[in-house]
Amino acid sequence: MKTDVLIVGCGVAGLYCALNLPEDKMVTVVTKSCAEESDSFLAQGGICVLPDEDDYSAFFEDTMRAGHYENDPVSVDIMIRSSQKVIADLVGFGARFEKNYTREGAHSRPRILYHEDETGKEITRNLLKEAKNRPNIRLVENFTVVDLICRENSCVGVIGRDPDGSYVSVNADYTVLATGGIGGLYKHSTNYPHLTGDALAFAINHGVKLRNIDYIQIHPTTLFSTKPGRAFLISESVRGEGAILLNSKGERFVNELLPRDVVANAIFAEMEKEGSEHVWLSLEPIPAEEIQSHFPNIYRRCLEEGYDVTREPIPVVPAQHYFMGGIWVDHQSRTSMERLYAVGETACNGVHGKNRLASNSLLESLVFAGRAAEDIAEGYSSPKAAEEISVDPGIYENCREKYSALVLDAIEKEKKSHE
Repeated sequence: MKTDVLIVGCGVAGLYCALNLPEDKMVTVVTKSCAEESDSFLAQGGICVLPDEDDYSAFFEDTMRAGHYENDPVSVDIMIRSSQKVIADLVGFGARFEKNYTREGAHSRPRILYHEDETGKEITRNLLKEAKNRPNIRLVENFTVVDLICRENSCVGVIGRDPDGSYVSVNADYTVLATGGIGGLYKHSTNYPHLTGDALAFAINHGVKLRNIDYIQIHPTTLFSTKPGRAFLISESVRGEGAILLNSKGERFVNELLPRDVVANAIFAEMEKEGSEHVWLSLEPIPAEEIQSHFPNIYRRCLEEGYDVTREPIPVVPAQHYFMGGIWVDHQSRTSMERLYAVGETACNGVHGKNRLASNSLLESLVFAGRAAEDIAEGYSSPKAAEEISVDPGIYENCREKYSALVLDAIEKEKKSHE
C-alpha cells in the first residue's frame, strides 16, 4: 500500500491534521479500533480559548503555574495565540458551543468553551464527518500499526496488521503519529484500554527522542465503582461550577479549584487518613436545573450507578487520566526522525509542563496538529522509492505485551532519573 501522508490515530489531532493537509495529497488515516473509540470523544469539560487580549497574561500564567513552570513558554504562546483560529475552524466544521464561557480548576477566569458535558464528542464527530466527506482522505479502522519502516534516520511508512489479520507494509512520504495516551497500561484509567502507548515503543526501538515520559496526570475525580472497565470521569468543570469535595464526615478538606495534581494528592491523603476507598463529591451548590442542562451525561451516568447528583453526593476516586510527556517534538511537531511527526497526547511539545491545565488538551492537540500539516505542506517532497518489504508475522507475535513492558520500564527509569 502507498499513500502520500499516513496518520496513525483518528482523534482530534489526527483528524485535524488530515483536514489541514492539501487536498491534492492522498491521506490515509488508520486507527487501532473503530473511529468513534478515541479518547477525544470522551473529553467532557471543554476547550480553552483566548476570549480577548486582556486575558493573555493570565491564561499564560495559569498554564505555566499548573505545569510547575516546566512548560516551554514558546509552545504555550503558540497555543494561546492560535486558539481563536482553531475555534473558528471547528465552528466552520459544524461544532456547536454554548455562548458563555465556563471555568475549571486552576483557571483564574472563565475562558472555556463547551457543549453540554460532551465537548470532545461534539468536536470529534464533526471532524470525523468532514474527513469522511473528503475524497482525498481514506479511513481504515481496526488497523494496528506494529512498527515503523525506517531508512537511516527517515521514516518511510509503517508495518501494520489489517482488519483481516494479515501483516502489510504501508509506504508513505510522511508519517504522523497521533496514537493518543497510555491509559491501557494502567489498572484504573479514564482512557480506552486499547491506548497502550505503542508509538512510544516504536520511538524507543528506533532511537526517536522522548521527553518527560514519567509526567503522567492523575485526574482527581472519577466515579468510584467496583465494576471492571474504564473509569467514568467526573469533569473538572463540575468543580469549576461549585461542586465540593467531602470526606466521610461530610467535611470539606481541599480547595477544589487548585491544579489537578494538588487536588488528587489531597484526596489520596484523605483516603489514607480515613482508610477509605474513595471520598465524596457534592454538587449541592449547583442548581438542579443547571446540573441537568450543563452536565446531562454525568447526571444520566450517575443515575445508572444509583446516584442522583441533584440530591446526594457521589463517591469519587483519582485515576490515571492524561500523559504530559511523550515523543519529543519541536514547534512544528517534527520528531527527531525525518519525515516523522507526532501530535496530540502521544507528543510532547512542552505546553503542559509537569501537569496539564484543565481543558488545554483539546486546544493543544488541534493547534500543533495544524502546525504539523502546515509544515508538511510547505516542505513537501517525496523520498526515494522504498524497497518492497516482506513482513515476517512471527516477529510481531505478542508485540502488544512486549511493547507495554518496554514502555512501562522506560517510564520507571525516567521516574528514577527525576528523583
